[in-house]
Amino acid sequence: MEKIIDGVKIEYNDVGEGEAIFLLHGWGSKKELFEPIVNTVSPKYRAVAFDLPGFGGSDEPPEVWDVDRFADICIKFIASFNENKVILLGHSFGGRVIIKIASGRRLPFEISRIILVDSAGIMPKRGLDYKIRVGTYKLGNKLLSTPPMKKLFPNAVENRRKKKGSADYAAASPIMRGCLTKAVNEDLTPLLEKIPYETLLIWGTADADTPLSDGETMEKLLPNAGLAKIEGAGHFSWLDNPQTFSAIIRSYLKI
Repeated sequence: MEKIIDGVKIEYNDVGEGEAIFLLHGWGSKKELFEPIVNTVSPKYRAVAFDLPGFGGSDEPPEVWDVDRFADICIKFIASFNENKVILLGHSFGGRVIIKIASGRRLPFEISRIILVDSAGIMPKRGLDYKIRVGTYKLGNKLLSTPPMKKLFPNAVENRRKKKGSADYAAASPIMRGCLTKAVNEDLTPLLEKIPYETLLIWGTADADTPLSDGETMEKLLPNAGLAKIEGAGHFSWLDNPQTFSAIIRSYLKI
């Protein structure tokens, strides 16, 4: 199924009946990865998993978006279902978008509660060595972008990006690279205290992308939050330990 929101096609799956749960996936992912969670909640809830713009079957944004713009289009998409009350579940980047949605915006629907799974949003502490590496990298790109160097080494900047950048960055289109850069360089920590909604945090203790310490920070700063840890699970905790994850969800949502 699909909807057109602000000229952007968004593909989604809609399963079950009851209070609606909207599922927002992480960077580089797609709605199908949520199938185990959808299967868990759909006997009691309406589960709507959708591809964020730029992923899966949805259109790419027409320009570089920051997280606020992703939040804006998600709000419009959710509102198009005419649900008065919704639950929001987000993994990684999807959690980052939910933090933006829930932190003080006037919404056309009520959020009953939030579930954040290995969520992004906490800026890692970076020392002097990191700043030096980044500065050196940017200076090198600037030099290689001058006309004489571009003529001698036309692919040098792109090759450096592929070598030095993350896998997500290397795989992204130019527009999505810009979106990713804006996202990872924004610290959402100051927004957490503005989120009044009951929030369940689910975290894999072995998550190397958004470490457990991020979940512990969110638990401290969110006014109404609890943290459930899944021992040994990584960044995709519901796939690494589906039995424990499902048990947590079933208990929390009383399924």
